[in-house]
Amino acid sequence: MNFNNKVVWITGASSGIGKELAIQLSQKNCQLILSSRTVSVLEEVKILCNNPEKVAVLSLDLADYQSMETVVEKAWNLFGTLDVLVNNGGISQRSLISETSIEVDKKLMDVDYLGTVALSKALLPYFIKKKNGHFVTVTSLMGKFGSPYRSSYCGAKHALHGFFDVLRMEHEKDDIKVTLICPGFVNTNIAKNALTGNGSLQGTQDTATENGLSPKDFCTRMVRAIEREKFEVYIGKKEVLGVYLKRFFPKLLHRFVLKSKVR
Repeated sequence: MNFNNKVVWITGASSGIGKELAIQLSQKNCQLILSSRTVSVLEEVKILCNNPEKVAVLSLDLADYQSMETVVEKAWNLFGTLDVLVNNGGISQRSLISETSIEVDKKLMDVDYLGTVALSKALLPYFIKKKNGHFVTVTSLMGKFGSPYRSSYCGAKHALHGFFDVLRMEHEKDDIKVTLICPGFVNTNIAKNALTGNGSLQGTQDTATENGLSPKDFCTRMVRAIEREKFEVYIGKKEVLGVYLKRFFPKLLHRFVLKSKVR
């Protein structure tokens, strides 16, 4: 897949992975739609892009999944088409199961799973009619195995894998592609913005997150995976080995994760 002259819609584009991805894709002669809840911050990202006249901003709240059909219609009309949706928006969590209110579990599912699914389902008829399209969904290594303090986040990310694997199967006949991007630790504000058990923000950085890949390195590898139309790709440092340990040596992974004491 070549990004040249494509229209790419990125959610969660105001910071971190989404922001860096927008900057890198703007160098590939494509048109971009940047979405998050805060339009003013998106305008700042737009200025950092090459050819900002080819970049549009569109407000999007993933928790408001009842409004997705209207949002998709607006996005489609900005450039008259869409080629790639990058489902990058979402939130994380840092709290023990026993200390996490059910409202926090629901919030993670509403934003990370249902919001992403509702947006994708609203766009799907357009891709079917066009007989072409590419869903790129940023999940996590936590969508492949678990880690303490992330139960709600793991649940939502595991659910995304189930949904998008089926979407890929059902709509291969429509030339619709699905790429699942599974980050390990990336040095963004995801930990600072993570919800604690009572729904408040953690407000501090995790050591593992701070020592993770830079958004620039991560997005360089992510762009390459999208261009190659990969089904699923794991991007990180040594934590990527957890995917294979989970598959072949689940008890060994269990011991490693507990020993690591990652927060």
